[in-house]
Amino acid sequence: QVQLVESGGGLVQAGGSLRLSCAASDIIVSINTMGWYRQAPGKQRELVARITSDARTNYADSVKGRFTISRDGARNTVYLQMNSLKPEDTAIYYCSLMRAFGYYWGQGTQVTVSS
Repeated sequence: QVQLVESGGGLVQAGGSLRLSCAASDIIVSINTMGWYRQAPGKQRELVARITSDARTNYADSVKGRFTISRDGARNTVYLQMNSLKPEDTAIYYCSLMRAFGYYWGQGTQVTVSS
């Protein structure tokens, strides 16, 4: 059974950094498209970043130049390095396994950026 477990969220001041981790089981992250999504209160869930099996990356315009998605095959883990955080980055961040027939989701990790 696919499991995605996020960690690394927390409270940080504007301008600070956090690194989110997504540990996967029952899949191999390096041969799948993996993504990070976020959902702020009252807003729809949005794609933040994704990495494909051939290591191509895509980012939402709002995070380009500040966030970096990466993966570690040995640890079977996907990361989201978040720098220069802004209050508008406050949201629950979800890891996702993005497959053509459907997505799998983690439980989410809260990121709160104070001004």
